[in-house]
Amino acid sequence: MRETEDPSRRDFLAAGLAGASAGILSGRQSAPAAENTATAVKVRYDELLPHEFRKRLTERPIAYLPLGTLEWHGEHLPLGSDAMQSEGLMVACARRFGGIVMPPIHLGPDRARPAGDGKILVGMDYAETTTPPRQLDGSCYWVPAGFHLLMVDAILAQLKRAGFRAVFADGHGPSRSSWVENLPERQVRFGLKLFGVTREVAKQWRSQMDHAARNETSLMMHLRPDLVDLSQLPSSRSTWPQGVGGADPRDATAAYGKECFEASVELVRQMFAAAGLL
Repeated sequence: MRETEDPSRRDFLAAGLAGASAGILSGRQSAPAAENTATAVKVRYDELLPHEFRKRLTERPIAYLPLGTLEWHGEHLPLGSDAMQSEGLMVACARRFGGIVMPPIHLGPDRARPAGDGKILVGMDYAETTTPPRQLDGSCYWVPAGFHLLMVDAILAQLKRAGFRAVFADGHGPSRSSWVENLPERQVRFGLKLFGVTREVAKQWRSQMDHAARNETSLMMHLRPDLVDLSQLPSSRSTWPQGVGGADPRDATAAYGKECFEASVELVRQMFAAAGLL
């Protein structure tokens, strides 16, 4: 963009690009295996008819924003695991407490550094469990931190315009951190009640607390068992799965995933209740 371009137009185009990117890379995930789509209450923003939207917004003007990625989650989990877990939890919250779930964002910030071969390593590409450090297959989500801030700002502005009064966002670790770090300032600027996995909440939070290890694998086994293939993990316990961080994913179970899921849903209820939203 030319330096002489009108700043107001530059800001407008930047906000538009943010919104377009969110729309392009926030595709609809398949419904969780345990969800009966024929009878389930519709809570996803993009599926609502106008009269359904008006009813849900009037009853509980809360928006949920899943922070996802398209990122390596070991050989045994799908690349969209972040979005599937965060959206799955938020759909459950919306059905129990009210509100509307936004389409997941599949763009996010993360640490990055140059590799010796001229490439850029991102996130788990150079984790301790990735040996040697290398570009892991399928990761396609990284954006600069500033772009992510602008994109989320644009979404919040639109949610405010649509009539929402509160927003809960969570998901991908670095996106979660960015969201939480900017909560106080954004609450004032947008006049919205904003919720996330803050330091206080994180002490008890049990959703997406590792990377493709026992916690996330168990959550995926609870939400989308059809997409989990533990046979892709090394059979020998002496061989650690590449790009996996946390407790051994070979110990994951759907029952443990449900336990973690329900504990986190209850924490959302407590946050909303304490804020007078329920």
